Amino acid sequence: MTSNTPNSGEPFVPTKLIKHFQANHTTRDAQTSGWSALWDSQQNDLWDRGKPSPALIDLIESAPWPSREQRRPKALVPGCGKGYDVVMLALHGFDVYGLDVSPTGVETARAYAAKQLDAPLAHNYGEGNREKYPKDQRGEVTFMAGDFFKRDWEGKCVREGETFEGFDLIYDYTFLCALLPEMRRDWGRRMGELLGPQPAKLVCLEFPLYKDLKLPGPPWALREGIYYDVLAGGGTGVFDNDEAAQSALQRPNKGPLERVARIRPSRTYPQGEGTDHLGIWQVKSW
Repeated sequence: MTSNTPNSGEPFVPTKLIKHFQANHTTRDAQTSGWSALWDSQQNDLWDRGKPSPALIDLIESAPWPSREQRRPKALVPGCGKGYDVVMLALHGFDVYGLDVSPTGVETARAYAAKQLDAPLAHNYGEGNREKYPKDQRGEVTFMAGDFFKRDWEGKCVREGETFEGFDLIYDYTFLCALLPEMRRDWGRRMGELLGPQPAKLVCLEFPLYKDLKLPGPPWALREGIYYDVLAGGGTGVFDNDEAAQSALQRPNKGPLERVARIRPSRTYPQGEGTDHLGIWQVKSW
């Protein structure tokens, strides 16, 4: 008996999101059109969480985020959706770039950001912390329509006369799990290209850790060992059982990044309560 939700005890029933991709968007080349079609038909509620990540908020508010050259730290949120995490990070002093494949999604995010940056809701902050982040210290927000795996959008992330040197923070929540498993190795390679030198960090909210690896997506099931295999082990991150995924943690560090922490957040979205973890990565020390 397999399930789509933790401890449900119910047979797996494909969701509307899974049926959409199984019907017309099963190949890598069709992934972009699959997500864009959902945005254009106003079906983004199939994955919308309605607020920024509580786990990321708590991490950001736990200590000042390091940056370079006496400037605001620069962050990237690939697959940014409506822009919840992009706006939250800007309110906490980051210059933030939200990337999405859908022009409709980008326009939706821009509209959301315009309202929130003017009058932010309490869900952008930890309890009692709102006054610690005054308006005059907020960063800038830039939304871009583009393909994460291509480089043509990188020029929009630098000021005139600058060269692209990577991001101080990259946040991945439901981006990796939205990709076909065969795309995971390229995801890891691209993260290595986009992340700046130490102390820059890639933060992954690992989700869904509870789902059976044999079940279809999106979201595709993930495990600690999948992240490790791709980012540190230099592997494909494709496994069909928990034992194989767990064994990947023993691989030598041949990938582009190294893990510096893995924690269970005290707050997260309801969908991942009890299973979500935050994995924190940086460019490997040689």
